[in-house]
Amino acid sequence: MKSPLKNLLPHPFKLWSGPAFLPTFLTVLLVCAIQPRLHADPTPIRKVQGTFHGFLELLSPDGQVVAIGDSTQVVHGDQITSETLFNFKDGSIDDDITVFTQHRTFQLISDHHTQKGPFFPHPSEVFIDARAGKVFTRYTGKDGKGGFRTDHLLLPADLANGMVPLVIENMAPGAAQKTVSLVVSTPKALLVTLVISKIGDDSYSLVGTTRKATHYEIKIILGGIAGVVAPLIGKTPPNIQIWVVTGQAPTFVREQGPMYDDGPVMTIQLISPTWPDPPKPAN
Repeated sequence: MKSPLKNLLPHPFKLWSGPAFLPTFLTVLLVCAIQPRLHADPTPIRKVQGTFHGFLELLSPDGQVVAIGDSTQVVHGDQITSETLFNFKDGSIDDDITVFTQHRTFQLISDHHTQKGPFFPHPSEVFIDARAGKVFTRYTGKDGKGGFRTDHLLLPADLANGMVPLVIENMAPGAAQKTVSLVVSTPKALLVTLVISKIGDDSYSLVGTTRKATHYEIKIILGGIAGVVAPLIGKTPPNIQIWVVTGQAPTFVREQGPMYDDGPVMTIQLISPTWPDPPKPAN
């Protein structure tokens, strides 16, 4: 199952594609320092995608449920439309709609990620048109004022916005590491590199039985001058943790990371419906 951190890292969680991994004054450095990997290879298809509907919960650092999510995927020929929608208890919404193809490799067509409501300090809406090389960003600045911008980028074939868990599920057997590209907004659209590393197997419980999930860590590489400056000012993006059940039918099961820049580390995981107890028979 595809995680909502599609931009966690974040998703998944979705890997977050909202504004500002870095303060505005670093934008010029990023423009000069980050170069797209134009010859990167898209992810080969090892597990053909199908239609599904799954349920997710978003937990705060203290374990409280703050949002309930639906993760859906619909197949039309070799084109897939997936959506991960979180509805928060405070009325906020995190919605990520991704369209991609599966023809020998997975290739992104578009990704539309919206974050709005009181949970998000700086609500945003980012639409990536991968084929046209355009990124449209609607954002709210720290002064509370809104803005809109259009950026043109040479987007590499391995662009993974909204598809990071899918990339992990399709990693080659025995692969210890993989890199992909991701568009982030500062709110200027920029390319960063994700380094996905296999950590090992962790145990979890399923109705009292012990099972194993493979643990992956995702590191966001800013590159160039920005990659040097960010750690010095304490703005290095945190690593994202994702767990996937591997095998013949791999699926996402858990993710940990922030939903937005400087946000708390949240947990996204699969859930099952609960039902009321059946009425007791009358005497």
